[in-house]
Amino acid sequence: MRLIVLLCVLLPGLAFGQTPAEKRAEVDKLLQSLKDAPSSEAAAPLEQRIQQLWIDGGTAAVTLLMHRGLRELKAETTDEAIETFNDVIVLDPTLAEAFHQRGIARFQAGDTAGAVADFQQTLKLEPREFATWKTLADIATTREDWAGAYAAWQKVMELDPKTPNGSERLRELKRKAVGEDT
Repeated sequence: MRLIVLLCVLLPGLAFGQTPAEKRAEVDKLLQSLKDAPSSEAAAPLEQRIQQLWIDGGTAAVTLLMHRGLRELKAETTDEAIETFNDVIVLDPTLAEAFHQRGIARFQAGDTAGAVADFQQTLKLEPREFATWKTLADIATTREDWAGAYAAWQKVMELDPKTPNGSERLRELKRKAVGEDT
């Protein structure tokens, strides 16, 4: 009985019997709602739900490993997190969020090239992964690659136009990338 309760707490989508097709349909609907959100406050819970669906997008075993990796990331045990996300990718190489989270762990561990490769794979599998675009913009900014940061942030704004301070950041990156005030 404890296992059933634990699964109901950790795996809300699976606990309620949501199929992968139903999750994809919900993500599609939420992403459209995110574009239409009237404010950043209205967008925030949509962003969180989308991220949760992506994290919980695999089988029960994959989802449990994803949550383990997230706990390891939070605890700043990046090597362990990388290994856990490696295991997830072996079990489900189509789960974009596994590559995204491994990329975050790699970036935190100082492996920028590995992180960027993971983010590219994330976007190959799920081009609408707005958090990945945000991270790529941040990486490009740290490298002072203003054109790259601007291009990535344009995608953020296309997918999640109510990102807090998003318009201001877009203007600033455009100014740095092409020298224009907007």
